[in-house]
Amino acid sequence: MAFDNLFSEIVFWALAVVTIGSAALVVHLRSIFRAALMLVVSFLGIAGIFAMVNAEFLAVVQVLVYGGGIAVLVIFAVMMTRDVDTGNRSTAVQPVALMMGIALLGALAYSIVQAEWALLPDSLPGPIATVFVETPTQLGRLLLSDYVLAFEVAGVLLLAAVIGALSLVRERHDA
Repeated sequence: MAFDNLFSEIVFWALAVVTIGSAALVVHLRSIFRAALMLVVSFLGIAGIFAMVNAEFLAVVQVLVYGGGIAVLVIFAVMMTRDVDTGNRSTAVQPVALMMGIALLGALAYSIVQAEWALLPDSLPGPIATVFVETPTQLGRLLLSDYVLAFEVAGVLLLAAVIGALSLVRERHDA
């Protein structure tokens, strides 16, 4: 039992370091393409942390939606941008953004320290346990039965948006 806790703690801290490190690299790398790749690593690290706290549904959604969809969209956008290798230029807004970020970090840290964290008991009452266990299954059934039309329309809409973006970029490069 002690080995499981030690292993879990090591994996958690490894995921935390990778996630925070890659998020810091997103901000500090000059190459936009490499920053986008680090964003994917950060998304996958967050998915690993979700999996460790038994939030498998959120982990899968994180991988599919952010690690897959959003990251691919960002990478395509970066690849179609001119002057990718020049990186981000400094602006007059950077010091203000840095101060706002530090203020937000301070507010979040204060909130975390002051909060009274109550852990869930090992055995949950019936209705609460049902929500935690059956919600992903119910969502899957609803998406593939009652809301299948909306689900498919959203997929076609996203495909149309990608094709439209590609055609706009192609026209600009041909001219």
